[in-house]
Amino acid sequence: MLKFLLKRLLEFIPVLLIISFIVFSLVFVAGNPVALMLPEDASQEDIERLTAALGLDQPFIVQYGKYMLGLLQGDFGNSFRYNTEALPLVLERLPATLELAAAAMLIAIIISIPFGIWSATKKNTSMDLLATGGAVLGKAMPNFWLGIMLILLFSVTLGWFPVSGRGTVAHLILPAITLGTGIAAEMTRLIRSSMVEILSQDYVRTAKSKGIRDFFVVYKHAFRNSLIPVVTITALQTSTLVGGALITETVFSWPGLGQLLIQAVNTRDMAIVQASVFIIAILVILMNLLADVIYRILDPRIKYS
Repeated sequence: MLKFLLKRLLEFIPVLLIISFIVFSLVFVAGNPVALMLPEDASQEDIERLTAALGLDQPFIVQYGKYMLGLLQGDFGNSFRYNTEALPLVLERLPATLELAAAAMLIAIIISIPFGIWSATKKNTSMDLLATGGAVLGKAMPNFWLGIMLILLFSVTLGWFPVSGRGTVAHLILPAITLGTGIAAEMTRLIRSSMVEILSQDYVRTAKSKGIRDFFVVYKHAFRNSLIPVVTITALQTSTLVGGALITETVFSWPGLGQLLIQAVNTRDMAIVQASVFIIAILVILMNLLADVIYRILDPRIKYS
């Protein structure tokens, strides 16, 4: 196991290097942010002077070389907007995003597991149609629209939850539901299809023929064996969680990494964009690594080589 993990961690190094190059290139071609940093009546001479002071007049390869040198030292540069180091600012916002993502995933699991199993055990019935139809509807609803509708109903009309901000559990519920609904829909469909396949296996029919109660057959024998594809999609949903958080945090004014990243993109704050995307990439990589470990726990037959 340890040898496998070390090998995977080493494989992540070129992935992170490629990501850093792509992000830097996209930020570079986005244009000079100096015009946004100076007053509207700033002269061309002022713009050129500040551009030279920040080193933004240098060729691409020189700027990228300086960026990589700083990256190896954990330095993503300074934020133009906040006039402070980018990485500490990103890490300061990260816990709020992780809190929202964890709550959204918890809601997705609570919804998807019972509905996925229920739909599989009631295959080709009206109950199955209801569950799968609900999953399709949940997947089709845009995050921003669902968030706005929840605010109008539960915050504005009923007054049950705060409209925006972070601080209490009440502030977390509506954003978590908004972000978790789409993931729950995807996981429900996957659990259903996986359970339908498992329930048709010989060992499940044998367990039923021995008189074992359906509850134990479904949850003890079939459900565990159907979890491997669920773990896979859960790990892959990490990027979806972060991507959805960009919109959800904006709708609910949630002070997380997503809101910071959108503001940085709008102001062309290159250091914040680069640090944020790099941290997000590391989170996605670590989640996929965790999924590989969970595979072995769920199925001891899986060998790491």
